[in-house]
Amino acid sequence: MIPERFKVYDVVGPDADMFAIHGELKVAGLAIPEPEIGRRLSALQKITQRDFHMEVLHEFGYEEVADIFVRVNSGGRALKTTDLALATLSARTPGFLGQLESESARWAQHGYGALDVNFLIKALTLSLSTTGTRLASVAKLTAASREMVEAGWEKVQRGLAQVVPLLSEKLLIPTTALIPSLAALHPLILYYGRQPQGTKIATEVENGLLYWFLTATARNRYGGSTDTTLTQDIRMLDAEDPVAALLANLGIHDRGLSVSAGDLAGRNHQSPYLMFCYLAAAHAGATDWWDGGPISEGVEKSGKPQYSLVHPATKLRAHSNKFSSVEINEISNIVFVSEQTAKNIIGSRSPAAYMPGVGASDRTAHAIPNDPAVLESDGYRDFLAARRALLAERITALLDQFRPGFLTEDDIEAEASTSQSLVLAGYTGAGRSVLTAEAEVDGQSWVGWIDPTDFEAALDAAATGLASDVPVGDETAPLRVDDEGSVTFGLGPFVIRGPLDQWRAAVKDAFKDAQPLSECPEPNDDQWSAEPGEFPLSNTGVTRA
Repeated sequence: MIPERFKVYDVVGPDADMFAIHGELKVAGLAIPEPEIGRRLSALQKITQRDFHMEVLHEFGYEEVADIFVRVNSGGRALKTTDLALATLSARTPGFLGQLESESARWAQHGYGALDVNFLIKALTLSLSTTGTRLASVAKLTAASREMVEAGWEKVQRGLAQVVPLLSEKLLIPTTALIPSLAALHPLILYYGRQPQGTKIATEVENGLLYWFLTATARNRYGGSTDTTLTQDIRMLDAEDPVAALLANLGIHDRGLSVSAGDLAGRNHQSPYLMFCYLAAAHAGATDWWDGGPISEGVEKSGKPQYSLVHPATKLRAHSNKFSSVEINEISNIVFVSEQTAKNIIGSRSPAAYMPGVGASDRTAHAIPNDPAVLESDGYRDFLAARRALLAERITALLDQFRPGFLTEDDIEAEASTSQSLVLAGYTGAGRSVLTAEAEVDGQSWVGWIDPTDFEAALDAAATGLASDVPVGDETAPLRVDDEGSVTFGLGPFVIRGPLDQWRAAVKDAFKDAQPLSECPEPNDDQWSAEPGEFPLSNTGVTRA
């Protein structure tokens, strides 16, 4: 397999073969023009022509070296809180990193591989914090004694031992790959970690905490900067009724949360509602159409949810109705089945052709509408409307299973949903690549063209804390980064916010199945006239073939 990346030493070392590296990158399938590959390799090789200042420190203790490391790097390129915390812990308690890795490996065996060392460090830092405006501050851990760290670590382990089984056995979440933001787990871990060993939590409280987790996920509570939000929520754990206090932070006071068909309109696989659609199918006992096993088996084998489009994209794109990418990739067109089902049963056929082979009970479990007309491509929009209604009903019923008794069924405070979506798509051809942003707000459309090279350069700058103005057609759009590493990008009708690594993943995904440049939609000539609204990156989709 040809690699898409190389070690820096392979480029700048004395035995570097630039011609060979350039050739391998050229055929690796990168969404980068060939001349740009050469320019980037040349720029990297020029590192050898620069002078770097070095200070060599002698006869310092390990903890003193770690303290210098923290101070120097905090003043230059901002390190993550977890980087600084790990340096402190490694100096104070040699071998502690091994404990973190062991705990992470334990949960990876249960499908929760995203509970990695960084996540555990964040949990530990939060467990030590009780005062201040930012509980996740590394200063809390730096000032903590070894005994305090050990006590905090025990709380983290105790909390994980309670929370993971709750999520996997009670909610039926088999993997962290389904959870949009792992930050929502921290208040749960801290709550259970603070309870003495062997404490029995009342069923109503337990269900209430799970209800908060579900509603916080549905409302994308941790879609942007998380430290401030975590501080607000963790403080509620000390309230007389922590469940009510946590829900109050979400604006839920007297009435429960209901999910409507409108909430699912325009959403795609990157929406928080993907998890809910999976859970709706899992709790209904849905099975795979190829081997008949529960849908969780595919997740456990691959480590991530497996799904396909009910109405194949190839069929819809060729249809005279000219369905948009937003419509084709909507979450209501997703069904959780294995790759074998997608290839051998669905393929490029319309559901009218293959659905008769699926049992009636399993069609019901997967929330497939019964009307034969909507299984034809002509009835696709009616299919979306019907399935949105079925999924919304299922998701609301799932929420109601855990709803606290002090909440009534309907949330009259919920406002009518605004129909809005944003899809990133990659197009290539004739040595050129274009990243498009296709936005829709209440029926109004906007398309922007972005040079992926310019955008990647802006993301690289954001990684060092620098802001940029990115060309979008004939205009420019601001890309900014805050102190917590969250990146915002003003684009058409939206100011999109999300972590840097999520931005990089979104761009990479957009070009995984790049479409021909000849099919690229034309950009809008004018800027969006209305005031842009905030849009979480987790709600932004990418097109799929």
